Amino acid sequence: YVPTLATSPLGGLKTTSTFVLEQPRCAFTKVQSDAVIWLVVAIPEAVANFSNSVGPGTPERAFQGFPTSTHAYMTLNTTLRNYPCPKPPGEITVLRVGSETSCATDETRPTCNGPLLGPGPYRVKFLALNGSKPVAETAWSKPITLKTALPSSSIPATGSGRSTGMIALTSILSILFAVLLAGLVAMLFFWGSHARGSSTFSKPEAVTVRRYNTHHVYDQPAARL
Repeated sequence: YVPTLATSPLGGLKTTSTFVLEQPRCAFTKVQSDAVIWLVVAIPEAVANFSNSVGPGTPERAFQGFPTSTHAYMTLNTTLRNYPCPKPPGEITVLRVGSETSCATDETRPTCNGPLLGPGPYRVKFLALNGSKPVAETAWSKPITLKTALPSSSIPATGSGRSTGMIALTSILSILFAVLLAGLVAMLFFWGSHARGSSTFSKPEAVTVRRYNTHHVYDQPAARL
């Protein structure tokens, strides 16, 4: 059995710090059910001299020293019961390597499934232990190279042609918005000035009243007969 990258359509099979493997279903059919299956992750230079007798959790197999002082670490341990054979139809059976961030620097958890620090390449295999005794193993995988993040200096400043067009359109819309806003402010100022001018009262003109002398009418004595 050769470990392979997953073929699941979920996406993200390889990132800058993780990769996804198919579970080793039907790879350990002759091993007792209480055996523990470990995943071994190594740099290619460590494959030739890798020793199965060095157990998990030891300084030589601790994740926290990988890949500088430790050239291979062991992680994702589980019993064979979790790898039933054959695989149930429709079941997604994958393992994501590098998904644990909380224990990446915790030296009390040397079997941490921590994120990988570089693009690799890496090679993996599954190892079955009965206690501390190796009882079965798979072949090593082909080299697995992760994605590489682009440095900020390599990103074009102006972007693609479509990005340039979007920038130009955004600039034009910003200018039009500024012109409309200025026109609205001017209109509001004009209306305010006009309203204040119409609400002022001018001094009323003096009203001249002519004075008339009232001619009193007296009762005339009856004409003498």
